[in-house]
Amino acid sequence: MAQQQSTAKYVYDFEEGNKDLKDLLGGKGANLAEMTNLGLPVPPGFTISTEACRAYLADGAEPQGLAEEVSQHLRALEEKMGKRLGDSDDPLLVSVRSGAKFSMPGMMETVLNVGLTDASVQGLASQAGGNERFAWDSYRRLIQMFGKTVCEVPGEAFEAALEAAKRAKNTHNDLDLDAGDLRALVDEYKKIFSEHTGRDFPQDPREQLTLAIQAVFNSWNSDRAVLYRRQERIPADLGTAVNVVAMVFGNLGADSGTGVAFTRDPATGEQGVYGDYLQNAQGEDVVAGIRNTVPLQELERIDKASFDELMRIMATLEGHYKDLCDIEFTIERGKLWMLQTRVGKRTAAAAFVIATQLVDEGVIDLDEALNRVNGAQLAQLMFPTFATDGEYRPVAKGVAASPGAAVGTAVFDSHRAAELGAKGEKVILVRRETNPDDLPGMIAAQGVLTSRGGKTSHAAVVARGMGKTCVCGAEALDVDVEGRKFTVNGQTVSEGDVVSIDGTTGKIYLGEVPVQPSPVVQYFEGKVEPECDPLVAAVHRIITRADSVRRLGVWTNADTGEDASRARRFGAQGIGLCRTEHMFLGDRRELVERLILAETDADRQAALDALLPLQRADFLEIFRAMDGQPVVVRLIDPPLHEFLPGLEDLAAKVAVAEATGKDPGKDGVMLVAVRRMHEQNPMLGLRGVRLGLVIPGLFAMQIRAIAEAAAQCRQEGCDPHPEIMVPLVGAVQELETVRAEAEKVLHDVFTKAGVEVPVMIGTMIELPRAALNAGQIAQAAEFFSFGTNDLTQMTWGFSRDDVEAAFFSRYLELGIFGVSPFESIDRDGVGRLVRLAAKEGRAARPDLQLGVCGEHGGDPDSVHFFHEAGLDYVSCSPFRVPVARLEAGRAAVASEGSDSR
Repeated sequence: MAQQQSTAKYVYDFEEGNKDLKDLLGGKGANLAEMTNLGLPVPPGFTISTEACRAYLADGAEPQGLAEEVSQHLRALEEKMGKRLGDSDDPLLVSVRSGAKFSMPGMMETVLNVGLTDASVQGLASQAGGNERFAWDSYRRLIQMFGKTVCEVPGEAFEAALEAAKRAKNTHNDLDLDAGDLRALVDEYKKIFSEHTGRDFPQDPREQLTLAIQAVFNSWNSDRAVLYRRQERIPADLGTAVNVVAMVFGNLGADSGTGVAFTRDPATGEQGVYGDYLQNAQGEDVVAGIRNTVPLQELERIDKASFDELMRIMATLEGHYKDLCDIEFTIERGKLWMLQTRVGKRTAAAAFVIATQLVDEGVIDLDEALNRVNGAQLAQLMFPTFATDGEYRPVAKGVAASPGAAVGTAVFDSHRAAELGAKGEKVILVRRETNPDDLPGMIAAQGVLTSRGGKTSHAAVVARGMGKTCVCGAEALDVDVEGRKFTVNGQTVSEGDVVSIDGTTGKIYLGEVPVQPSPVVQYFEGKVEPECDPLVAAVHRIITRADSVRRLGVWTNADTGEDASRARRFGAQGIGLCRTEHMFLGDRRELVERLILAETDADRQAALDALLPLQRADFLEIFRAMDGQPVVVRLIDPPLHEFLPGLEDLAAKVAVAEATGKDPGKDGVMLVAVRRMHEQNPMLGLRGVRLGLVIPGLFAMQIRAIAEAAAQCRQEGCDPHPEIMVPLVGAVQELETVRAEAEKVLHDVFTKAGVEVPVMIGTMIELPRAALNAGQIAQAAEFFSFGTNDLTQMTWGFSRDDVEAAFFSRYLELGIFGVSPFESIDRDGVGRLVRLAAKEGRAARPDLQLGVCGEHGGDPDSVHFFHEAGLDYVSCSPFRVPVARLEAGRAAVASEGSDSR
């Protein structure tokens, strides 16, 4: 092991990498290497690999040989720059930046100006032509970032000192602080550092570098990074790379600056010049949103040569990456430097529009366009938008940073937003600007509103990545975080007041603004044509392509004709789950009570006879709505006592009646029945097929209702395709018994009606035993439908209703779950049972139809699994049908690409 560590390579110069090495060099390092090799102006530097990070986090210490490698590459960097790190006369300064495989904006650490010391600050000033203000400003930034990032000094302490310095100068702008003010601020910062750490600020440049590198490694497991990874489903074991880059300075004066640019609008996908620029500033000022930027177009007026070069580079990068690129740059005294590029985060709308634009431009094909979008984005586009119609007047307007319509009560701190969100309350997080510590509140909030920052601020970038509505840089808002209020145009909005924000237009409204349906939903419902809107046109093209390539059918879970009709408009090709128990609620509950309380066969049959026409009418409505498409009807599944009053409430009513000398009447009879049927664990008791075998005539009544409805439909000229699903089968003998009864009823009904309607009989695979004995069960089943909700409960051994609130959040925190197994299929456990049952079932019956009807059928990740497992269709709620269609197409394209490789 020691030999392996000593020979491992952990550090790579930019010239050694490329954009395809993200696993090793992280996204930032791989792209810096790519730009370097393209000949673009990138400051020289090197990348410490993710392997080094993983080794460091595993052992709690730097891996053997890393320090020597860093020193070796640092010497090479010094030779390229003609300077030494922290030299007192002409110091080399470096930035130390994180960079994981997947973009995690603001979640991990960065330290700028590493190498500055008391001895080298004057050398930096001389290097900058005697610009002492710049040198002291750079030094105070280092102490602040190093203190907070490396030594956990509270950032508020530094902020308070800066605010005090500005008050003493009677200004709100830190640019008004001169060299003397900043020198004094450095002294104050060093005192703060010493008070909180018990040591002086490090004056050894190499020690600064080592500690900064370790801090970036450690930031991989910071609370906010862990939370962000969980939110974005980023694996926890990847680690981060560390990029050490020669500093270039945007804070050298009016001929310097820093900015962020996009090759297309990340909010809408429109082509043009998009981004923010800030003169006389370092990059963190733009991202943090602490000073309001100017639009990138202004750079053409400020520095046309740099603007023109930037436009050429942006075109080069988009052509090279064949996608929207997000670019960070600095101008140092008229010299343009590229600090980062990546395939940019974008809104869901922009993702679809850009994908089809690139197809039209001949850059990618439709299959690649399908890969560029996903079901989660499509689901975002199906949410409603504001219906203002000019009736509601905005009180202010900010930067439209991330689209959508969000309504909630104003909340001014992240902790409070998270607290209220956990209670189910809708809130809008209002801040001057957000920082990475605000992530829990941003996740909990319906939307984010800030008075500072632009489209590239922390709030904007993170909100876009999460699909959250966001309005930034609303300067008209005077946000008082401490007072928990903001004022705008003479009006005060206090915490708890309702506000509405429109992330598409940037408009802010007081009170609740009504919403209107999404045009994408209207398109799926056939109410608007694709040509009506560029976004709808893009969705239409991509979903059409998905339908043309997907192998998986997409069915729906629907219990009424209305649900069935809507799902069919959304593209459903059948009903994979029609729950008959939902038909026993409401006014029909009394008939179920009669069935349960029946004391004789005649009483029981009378109750069943009363239920029969009602069930038949239900099925008739659904078969008509799904004319020509399959409808899988699940026979009654839950325990019958669920249709009766609760035991405790009923016992209390009877006790009160008896205590007051009254006859409990029907309640007394009902209590006897409820006690007789009560089960400690009803999910494992008398339900599903067991109920049909114990209650004579129950399944027969339902099957007769299905058959009679199908016969009537056929006589009306419709084309019904009913399929009967027997729930909770664990042994083939259970299914054989029900099948024999079903075939007799079907024969009787169709013979009497003089019609022939083919009816498939199958079962739901929801018990581990059923999956393990699929070969036997398939001999009596024409189809399997995987009930992954119950299969997940039975396999894990926990009740969904109880455990999600009890301990799932803790399991997610500990990394035991990457995501709830009810949200996305557990591939290793439940998924293995699905694969086994599919394989053994098809071996016994090659034409066995396989589907899934649990909620996993509409989960994007799970759809890919079901494609891989060889299922024929997925079934999900009507609203998720378009999402499943898209993901089924993406799964087919991904599978074809994998096969071709």
